[in-house]
Amino acid sequence: LLRQAPNPPADAVPEGATDADNVEVRRHGEAPAFAFAPKDHVDLMTARGWLDIDRAGRLGGSRSYILKGDAVLLEQAILRFGLELITARGFTPMSVPVLVKEAALVGTAYFPGAEEQTYKIENPTFEDQAAWLVGTSEVSVTAYRAGEILDVAELPLRYAGISPCFRREAGTYGKDTRGLYRVHQFNKVEQVVVDVADADRSRAHLEDLVRNAEDVLRALEVPYRVVAVCAGDMGRGQVYKYDLEAWMPSRKGFGETHSASMFFDFQARRLDLRYRDKEGKVRVCHTLNNTVVATPRVLIAVLENHQQADGSIRIPQALRPYLGGREAFP
Repeated sequence: LLRQAPNPPADAVPEGATDADNVEVRRHGEAPAFAFAPKDHVDLMTARGWLDIDRAGRLGGSRSYILKGDAVLLEQAILRFGLELITARGFTPMSVPVLVKEAALVGTAYFPGAEEQTYKIENPTFEDQAAWLVGTSEVSVTAYRAGEILDVAELPLRYAGISPCFRREAGTYGKDTRGLYRVHQFNKVEQVVVDVADADRSRAHLEDLVRNAEDVLRALEVPYRVVAVCAGDMGRGQVYKYDLEAWMPSRKGFGETHSASMFFDFQARRLDLRYRDKEGKVRVCHTLNNTVVATPRVLIAVLENHQQADGSIRIPQALRPYLGGREAFP
């Protein structure tokens, strides 16, 4: 029962029950005003031979997809750009396990509660323990130093985890069935911070994490907004949370692409993640995380916002070095 008790939200968290009650904080950019009938990402990609959903469905079931050709190069360019941006800002890149023991999911506060959304491996590799596929590298990265007492001189730890992610999307039957918005497998670069137990420092880190994500969306030249998530839409462990939502023309609105979370010591207590302060006293750390960039959702926004009247797709300037200097896809 104690594992299910939530973290008290900060006083500044908006009241509300669902994402409809989230409060817009700011937005950047204007939705494109097309002088032609725009296509959605499925039509844009299918016409170029970049996307195969039918055959992917035969291989992996519903919500599966296969990217081909330049779509793969574009996806990797987006991920690489995000990884290099965050690494240049002092985050250590990490390639981490996506198959983890249950303790890592309990420690990061996904369990109990998210079992239905998480893939369980029926033939576990961890002796008699269950094995699970993570829905975000946050699980592996945050749990990386679990059970340790860190030296305060090490802090803050700034990590950037890159991994595939897996989510069952249970309970979403019939919702967002077309295209790549809601899928079972995707790729993500995640930023994680572990620092001392100081509420003001944690809030400063949260704003920095959001700024990093905003800089990615700005570089991709995608309109977006930042919303403060209401109490009813937050997870069990979060003290304060922002979502970033990119403009997606096919949805005629914004779609969530990033979630930035501040936990204070909620995860660290579960993970026994501590540090020894300058006076020699052992204290519990604070943790935070946010997406740097995730595909294919960001891929949707890039393709749909940058389609041109002549049928081409403009490549944002920031991605051109990763795509041989090309300026557009014909």
